[in-house]
Amino acid sequence: METVVPKTSAVFSSLLRADFTTQWRNRRAVVLTLIVPAIILLSWKGIIDQVGGPFVLANAITIGLFASGLMGYSNTIARDRDKGIFQRLRVAPIPSWTIIGSRLLVQVAMILIVTTVVFVIGLDYDKIGLTPAAYAITYFTAIIGGSVALSLGQMIVGYIKNPETVNSTTRLVYILFIILGMIGELNKFPVIINRAVHWSPYGTVKTILSTGMTPATWNSDTSIALFVTIGYTIVFTILGIKWFKWNTK
Repeated sequence: METVVPKTSAVFSSLLRADFTTQWRNRRAVVLTLIVPAIILLSWKGIIDQVGGPFVLANAITIGLFASGLMGYSNTIARDRDKGIFQRLRVAPIPSWTIIGSRLLVQVAMILIVTTVVFVIGLDYDKIGLTPAAYAITYFTAIIGGSVALSLGQMIVGYIKNPETVNSTTRLVYILFIILGMIGELNKFPVIINRAVHWSPYGTVKTILSTGMTPATWNSDTSIALFVTIGYTIVFTILGIKWFKWNTK
C-alpha cells in the first residue's frame, strides 16, 4: 500500500488553524497581555502634554510586545514541549520548520493586535492621532520590535528546559525591562547607565517606535537603533535555535 505524504502547504495550513484556535481559546492570556499597555495609556494621560503622545504610545506598545513575546510565546512553547506535543508532531512526516513557523505567525498577529489596541485606546481616550504614514511606519517597526521579544523568548525557552523556570525567568526579565525602560527615561542616573538603557532591547525598540510615529524626526540615531534592534534579533534567534530541544530530556 502506497504511503501518501501530505503536502507541506496543507500541513502548515492545518497547524496554523490549530494554533490560531488554541490562541482564541486562550484569549484570557491575550487580554492579560493588553492590560499593562492599557493601564499606561489610561494613567499617563496627564503627562502627554509634557512628554508627547508618541512617547506614551511607544512605551505602551513596547511593553505589550515584550509581554506577548516573553510571557506569551515562550511559556506556550515551554508548556507544549513539556507535554510532549512537539515530540509527537515531529513523528509526522512534516518539516520541523512548520511547527515553529505556525506559532510565529500567530505571534505576528498578536503584534498587530497589541499595536492596534494601543492606537485605538490612544486615539479614543488620550486623543493621540497620527498621520497615515506614521501609522504604517509604526506597524512596520512594531513587527521588528516584536521580533526582538520573540527571539529573546525563543532563546530563554531554548536554554531553560523546565516550564516553571521559563515562566519565572520570563516574568523577571519582563519586569526588569519595564523598570529599566521607565526609570531610564527620567535621565536621573549617570550617563553610562542612561546610555545602556537607551541601547538595551527595550530602549532601541521604543526609539524606533516613537520616531516612526513622527517620521520627520527620523535621524541617524534612529537608524542605528533600527540596526541594533535587528542585530539583537539575529543574535537571540541564533542562540535560541542552537539551544532549543524538542523535548525536556
